Amino acid sequence: MGKIKVVHYVNQFFAGIGGEEKADQTPFKQDGTMPIGAQIEKAMQAINADVEIVGTVVCGDSYFNENLETAKAAVLDMIKSYEPDLFIAGPAFNAGRYGVACGTITTEVQEVLGIPVLTGMYKENPGADMYKNKVYVVPTKDSAAGARDAIKKMAPLAVKLATGAEIEASCVDNYMPNGIRKNFFETKRGSERAVEMMIKKLAGKEFVTEFPMPDFDRVDPNPAVKDMAHARVALVTSGGVVPKGNPDHIESSSASKYGEYSIAEFDDLTSETHETAHGGYDPVYCNQDSDRVLPVDVMREFEKAGRIGKLHEYFYTTTGNGTAVLNAVAFAKEFSQKLVAAGVDAVVLTST
Repeated sequence: MGKIKVVHYVNQFFAGIGGEEKADQTPFKQDGTMPIGAQIEKAMQAINADVEIVGTVVCGDSYFNENLETAKAAVLDMIKSYEPDLFIAGPAFNAGRYGVACGTITTEVQEVLGIPVLTGMYKENPGADMYKNKVYVVPTKDSAAGARDAIKKMAPLAVKLATGAEIEASCVDNYMPNGIRKNFFETKRGSERAVEMMIKKLAGKEFVTEFPMPDFDRVDPNPAVKDMAHARVALVTSGGVVPKGNPDHIESSSASKYGEYSIAEFDDLTSETHETAHGGYDPVYCNQDSDRVLPVDVMREFEKAGRIGKLHEYFYTTTGNGTAVLNAVAFAKEFSQKLVAAGVDAVVLTST
């Protein structure tokens, strides 16, 4: 068969260019590997010496997600120029925009170039839910500290894909379940396995269920506010409303931060003062009048009419599209403490 040519995709961080300040890096390619690619190549060559990463394609996370069609076309052309037998993206761990980029470009390569593809990311990366049923996604730990473990899992599957070997069940070949079931024969009958699992569970030992159930996060609602006429009410939004110019550079998708901004001097939000940073819906109408997403004007009317006691002087905002659940939970835990400390009785939470 000869050399098995692989192309690897990384973002600005793993290319060694920089962090968030270089997230607008336009796509470029480089022959050979970059540091994490070299580790992946070494792990693959330990299984099959003919595997070689012949080129690496780099693109900034913000540039890719904010210029999707342009970026996809450019990156695809660069990959195609190497005539690869396999394409690998990442691993992206829990970096949301990177995960979405990895999922997007692997899907594009698979559909357009017709070659096998592979990526890796943390289970709560938004890219995982978006693409695990379309391409092979290896589950990783949530940060680059788990790179060694990720590479150990990705390399054998990568070699299998590159050589056309049969891909076995997800529990065997270490990829996220993709909705495809494979039949195989167990060595023990079902009743015996069930009893063994029950004994482990009762003993507090680790066991793996054969039929995992979805894990829903249930939150009990607070009691109703009895006296709204004297309540302090705050506004919180995942619609990305920010002061004009987006001073804290909240990402248009896969947000890594939230904003805290004063509305003490505002009775109305206008196109001169506010806009949306959100990249998941048409921003035109929100940019014209951000009250459509963050209803400061109506809340001021309620305040003046005595229907609420006071509108809290700060609002909290982020972008919800593609944002990792862990990030969203962390945001809420942090600013909720501020709201409680400020004596806020109720929150109006708006989306898009």
